[in-house]
Amino acid sequence: MKVLLIGSGGREHALAQVILRSDMLTSLAVAPGNAGTQDQNIRLDVADTNGVVNYCQSNGIDLVVVGPEAPLVAGIADALASAGIACFGPSQAAAQLEGSKSFTRAFAESCGIPSPASKTFTSTDDAIAWFDEQPFDVVVKADGLAAGKGVVIPESREETIAAITSMIDGGALGVSGSTIVLEERMAGEELSLFGVSDGTTVIALATAQDHKRVGEGDTGPNTGGMGAFSPVPGIDAARQAELASLFLEPAIAGMTAAGTPYVGVLFAGIMLTPTGPKLVEYNCRFGDPEAEVILPMLESDGLELFAAAANGTLDQVTVEMRDGVAATVVVCADGYPADPVKGVAVPDLGSTHDVCTFYAGATRDDDGHLVSSGGRVLAVTGMGVDLDTALSIVYRLVDQVTGHGLFARGDIGWRHSSVRSGKST
Repeated sequence: MKVLLIGSGGREHALAQVILRSDMLTSLAVAPGNAGTQDQNIRLDVADTNGVVNYCQSNGIDLVVVGPEAPLVAGIADALASAGIACFGPSQAAAQLEGSKSFTRAFAESCGIPSPASKTFTSTDDAIAWFDEQPFDVVVKADGLAAGKGVVIPESREETIAAITSMIDGGALGVSGSTIVLEERMAGEELSLFGVSDGTTVIALATAQDHKRVGEGDTGPNTGGMGAFSPVPGIDAARQAELASLFLEPAIAGMTAAGTPYVGVLFAGIMLTPTGPKLVEYNCRFGDPEAEVILPMLESDGLELFAAAANGTLDQVTVEMRDGVAATVVVCADGYPADPVKGVAVPDLGSTHDVCTFYAGATRDDDGHLVSSGGRVLAVTGMGVDLDTALSIVYRLVDQVTGHGLFARGDIGWRHSSVRSGKST
């Protein structure tokens, strides 16, 4: 099977490693890729949908695996389908589950999926008036994609009004923020549940927990993610199946009923509130860095899984996950997230049975040396019998490579583990 993988982050490096392990693979091309996938990288403008289709036709590509959300929301799966090329990723209509917060809230309500109170607005005055009537604090969300910058968690009425005004009237996020969703601010522990679907069948893979704030103790600005672990303690197979019945299965059924079958990864962000689990959001792809803890734990053939989802034969596939726990720590360039330093020397790390290194914002200079090219430079993933063991494995390596322009949070997994590295931002 000839495969094209689209994307350039740590998620795509993790996906590439899974695909390369498959006996089904004939060849793998990655566009545009990064330093971790350099042997498979090709020059291809993935924003040019027609160009991607032409490349696939010219090179006999059997399956396209799409890593990031933007091409999916832009309709790349539809263009590939029209050309008869299988794609692991949802159609543009189905990808609205990530591409539009207002669509998702209306969809969840129609499917009976547990959710917080929410309302959609295009008027600042209307939004403020509704907020002032509510007995709860809110989260302010841009309706469209905003590269991880579209969610504001205000701490006061003044901050809430400022967030509303900056999005709708100030154009802070462009068209993505011209429509906003105000949601009841929920309390509890947040986790992610990842499933794979072919439009009819859905298989729940694993739970994970991400750490989005840059500072220890979950302080400072939100980022793309500073670390993660999987599975989440306390979520056994029975509890995972229960969550899948609440958040994955009705979503897949609802998409099919609407005439827009969902194919690919469905990522449900879930808050375990005192009154029960509720939906935070849906994403239409593997998370990053959650992919870096889920995919290394996949013991069965990942390419077989992706192809079965794309071809509608998921009911014929059995998925096996490795026992134990995986934890990943993201190593960032100094100045991240506001102004990450470029050109910082990056260690050239390998992988073993218990440790994987996934590159993201890293490239090779003219002399062939690894240097930073983005904010989140690499992710180090360790696997062990439990979370403490996995974190200890990770931090032994992370502590050796941070400093000299690179940093990492030293408290990934802090809600469930006593492991600390002593490193901080």
